[in-house]
Amino acid sequence: MSRTLHLTEALIARPSTTPDDAGCQALLAERLGALGFVCETLRFGPDAAPVLNLWARRAGRSPQAPTLVFAGHTDVVPTGPVERWSSDPFTPTHVDGHLQGRGAADMKASLAAMVVAAEDFYAAHPDPAGSLAFLLTSDEEGPSVDGTVRVVEELARRGERLDYAIVGEPTSVNRLGDMIKNGRRGTLSARLTVQGRQGHIAYPHLASNPIHAALGALTELVSTSWDSGNRHFPPTSLQISNFRAGTGATNVIPGEAQIDFNFRFSTESTAEGLKARVTAILQRHGVPHTLAWTLGGQPFLTAEGELCAALSAAIEAETGLRPELSTTGGTSDGRFIARLCPQVVEFGPINATIHQIDERVSLDSLEPLAAIYRRTLEHLLT
Repeated sequence: MSRTLHLTEALIARPSTTPDDAGCQALLAERLGALGFVCETLRFGPDAAPVLNLWARRAGRSPQAPTLVFAGHTDVVPTGPVERWSSDPFTPTHVDGHLQGRGAADMKASLAAMVVAAEDFYAAHPDPAGSLAFLLTSDEEGPSVDGTVRVVEELARRGERLDYAIVGEPTSVNRLGDMIKNGRRGTLSARLTVQGRQGHIAYPHLASNPIHAALGALTELVSTSWDSGNRHFPPTSLQISNFRAGTGATNVIPGEAQIDFNFRFSTESTAEGLKARVTAILQRHGVPHTLAWTLGGQPFLTAEGELCAALSAAIEAETGLRPELSTTGGTSDGRFIARLCPQVVEFGPINATIHQIDERVSLDSLEPLAAIYRRTLEHLLT
């Protein structure tokens, strides 16, 4: 059995539903410690149930040589209805040439491949010039407040220098290696509360309907062109996700309406600029309101430099594919690492089944994935 497969199976067997690490980081730290990594568990959050984060680093022989970070998460999303799975979600199972189980693609296969890549790299290069580190969290699939973002803050406080980071998110679309994420859009969420006055629908002159008051502004918000994007990013988009109003009775004008919406924004827009434009639209329509904003992450972009070139060359050597560089999709912890590290990319297996029932990863992709990571280390750290 391949070492990558064996380690992936061992990780899947640990039911690490966010934010529970379920022993995954300890297993990985044991493997890394045997390679000479200094492993540190960083706990953030409530004392009764802190989030576990692993920072592991092995220094190279040259302080001037670069440091590469393998980053990822050991937590997984909930399984959903277990009875709908064709096998137990935390029992790694082989089905039609795939390894099935929660976290198989997102992202336990990547973590296993990264560790095996490190083992093979140091076996071939016992004293490389550059340094290698692992930054792992169990708070990526949850609120993401006590995980990577806190570790990055701690590393910045210590003056740690990071040059390259590879996040093991499942980025491939049709074949392993067809896509690298070299950036992500920013995410900005808002809760709009529109004030009205509750009353009987037969006496509208004695009430004020907040739904009616919001409609004109909402129509303009969803039809506005916020920017045109650029060659790296699609245009900024706004989507309404929730609209709540009413008492449950059909003959009552509600006294308040709540609307949740989100921007996924490109580098052509800023969070402050979007906030200002939304406020101007609401004021122009005379909407009595309050707004609560949450900035989930700024957009980031890694230009086509040393890291993209090294990873692309490694992918082409193993698969024959020349990967596409893309910034599509949701957010990842790369947005936090980019605050400290100038070159951040994401690369991992096919993402077709992530967060789904019967999540799976192709068995024949596991060893090539580890080899791609190893080749990238050889390009950048020797």
